[in-house]
Amino acid sequence: MAWIQRLSLSRIYPSSWTGCFHGSVCRGLSVTSANAAVQKLVPNEYDGPSVKTPIPGPRSQELIAKLDSITKNSGTVQYFVDFKASLGNYLVDVDGNRLLDLFMQISSIPIGYNHPAVIDVLKSSDNLHAMVNRPALGVFPGETFPDMLDQAFMQCAPKGLTKVQPMMCGACSNENAIKQAFLTYRRKKRGGPATQEEMDSCVTGKEPGCPLYTVLSFNGSFHGRTLGCLSMTNSKPIFRLDFPSLGWPVAPFPRLNYPLEDFVSENKAEESRCLQEVIRSIEENKVRGRDVAAVIVEPIQGEGGDNLASADFFRQLQAICKEHGVALVLDEVQTGCGTSGHFWAHEAWGLPEPPDFVTFSKKMLSGGYYFKDEFAVDAPSRIFNTWMGDPPKLLMLGAIIKVIQEMDLVGQARESGQYMMDGIKDLQARYPQHLSRARGMGTHIAVDGKDAESAAKIASLVREKGVIMGLSGKQSIRFRPALVFQPHHADICLERFDDVLASL
Repeated sequence: MAWIQRLSLSRIYPSSWTGCFHGSVCRGLSVTSANAAVQKLVPNEYDGPSVKTPIPGPRSQELIAKLDSITKNSGTVQYFVDFKASLGNYLVDVDGNRLLDLFMQISSIPIGYNHPAVIDVLKSSDNLHAMVNRPALGVFPGETFPDMLDQAFMQCAPKGLTKVQPMMCGACSNENAIKQAFLTYRRKKRGGPATQEEMDSCVTGKEPGCPLYTVLSFNGSFHGRTLGCLSMTNSKPIFRLDFPSLGWPVAPFPRLNYPLEDFVSENKAEESRCLQEVIRSIEENKVRGRDVAAVIVEPIQGEGGDNLASADFFRQLQAICKEHGVALVLDEVQTGCGTSGHFWAHEAWGLPEPPDFVTFSKKMLSGGYYFKDEFAVDAPSRIFNTWMGDPPKLLMLGAIIKVIQEMDLVGQARESGQYMMDGIKDLQARYPQHLSRARGMGTHIAVDGKDAESAAKIASLVREKGVIMGLSGKQSIRFRPALVFQPHHADICLERFDDVLASL
């Protein structure tokens, strides 16, 4: 295919990765042709997709009906998965269909299905106590909990951030990071202990105990489904319909034109417009007594349509926050853990100092957030819930981080992502009537369909050929593979993608 012919064998089989496992790095792989045997990052992984029934198949349809009889909330279920049979980059459904998965449970499987390193941790008798006891970690943590945090979170902490608060999921990570930003903002403004009036009025949700502080988010954002996070979510109507909102301010997020090199001045003007709106909103809300205490932003807007901005945009956004005494919260729930070709997407921006907060979940398995020392809580029970994290997930993540580091899977994401992007751009050039605006970082890639119906149809037809892709925004097709995704997997996807586009 054209994308293979255009790329050198050094990209198809880069020396920075091999098929060896658990960090035993092999070198000197001899490749004589593009058809040479592929070395797999996951031992015994399947060789390709196999579709036996329509999707969903009869067994999935049976289970969907059963689930709906129990929950009356099965409308989003596409099919049921045989997780025991799934392996590496391949999902197997309950009807025996084997699908190359480039969506990975909404970007939440870091190193593929049933990775041996993760299974070994769960099988270890030394870890049995962590599986059978669910501690209230904020009050009664186990002896090994600090070591778990160090091995899971601190080994991959964003540069300059040495504190972390574990949480349960992405939404509660964002929500509690915002709460911690509010605490610090109020503490600085107050300049001393809370007054009795504040203590009395806060119980009934009134000022001055409950100040009218706000958080600024961006159009197209998605930060979670709790009521607080929904007030910072501005993408799809179905997420917010019928729920009350806190009425917090919203700024426009840049809508860039592609290819970037052809629209340098236009994109710079668009980013400048959006940044000016951020400044205007911060200043106007302060005059109204609704101070913006934090700005929350995704490095790449996911649900909003895989929208990106330049490194310069984010550097200027940080400077604006710094000037106005506003916390900058980076929501890396989707972009964290290597998918962008950097462990944290913001590492690509060259920020002059660390962000104030970096939230995470999804591929990190357990939620939480990193924060600067100055934002530490000032009293017990201010940031608290019963569980405050999940020890089994920390054990799993510790093993995953070790594999990522030893096998350079972040570098793998850069290599495979570039290979995949080149292929997507090739398809876009050959089918401009169907595809446009190819974009992304690492394997965090998207391309637009002609419209929402067209994008959904393409994704459905490609799935019939054995490859799972996702959708985002109004008309985008998105890719969120695991970190063990390799160029030969990209070839499978691109070939089937090509077949579908040629048939439309």
